[in-house]
Amino acid sequence: MKSLIKNYLAVTKKEWNGLVVLILLIIAVWAAPAVYQRVHKDKVINLNGFEAMAARLHVKPADTAATIAVKMFRFNPNNLPATDWQKLGLNDHQITVIQHYQAKGGHFYTRADLKKIYAITAADYKRLEPYISLPEKGDYTEKTFTVVELNSADSARMTSIRGIGPGYAVRIIRYRDRLGGFYKKEQLKEIFGIDSLMYNDLSSQVKVDASRVTKINLNTVTLNNLLVFPYLSYKQKNAIVEYRNQHGNYTTLSDLKNIPIIDDGILTKIAPYVTFK
Repeated sequence: MKSLIKNYLAVTKKEWNGLVVLILLIIAVWAAPAVYQRVHKDKVINLNGFEAMAARLHVKPADTAATIAVKMFRFNPNNLPATDWQKLGLNDHQITVIQHYQAKGGHFYTRADLKKIYAITAADYKRLEPYISLPEKGDYTEKTFTVVELNSADSARMTSIRGIGPGYAVRIIRYRDRLGGFYKKEQLKEIFGIDSLMYNDLSSQVKVDASRVTKINLNTVTLNNLLVFPYLSYKQKNAIVEYRNQHGNYTTLSDLKNIPIIDDGILTKIAPYVTFK
């Protein structure tokens, strides 16, 4: 019995060495934090400096208008430099909105026109109104402008339209040439940069003679000649020519319904521009 117990509890030299190593590792792990604290003293955090830096993160950038002393003076709001708007107490956002309005052809004719700018508050307008060098609404007589026919006007004639400069004149003429002419003046809104607000300012100054529209004969036009037309995609243009080559000439607009990628909306849009003889 004693021999059996002895054999069970006996350890080899290799096992004893392993046990000693394990004990040493346990002691080392247990003692490591205490040793580390003795060797590396914790540095005291400067909370004052930290709080000061944190406070700076929450400080909003100063508004440009707040850093410039407000000084009221007589001014014309048309093409007024940004620095002068700042002197009048307007902030960067308000100035940007005004400049964007003017860049798109907007113009101030009376003092009350400044109210059109949504960024100008009632308090701003009340403060600025006595200094605006423009007539009162009641004292202003709208100038009469010659109505311009869009399909025959050259660039010089286009610039006689209030709100249309040389850049817009070129855009209108280029788009007119791609179309073959305008059949209604609302097509101006299809031109880049002319939105509904600008169109409302232009509409009373323009007219369209639809008889001047150059029509496309779909039975003779080539794909190359059709490429500039803006109302059709390349695939639709190619399909129109290929369908004609395979099935013969078109007789009416409804023949185009046989082309799967052309729907009623497209047909309505191109109807004023196509002919079949």
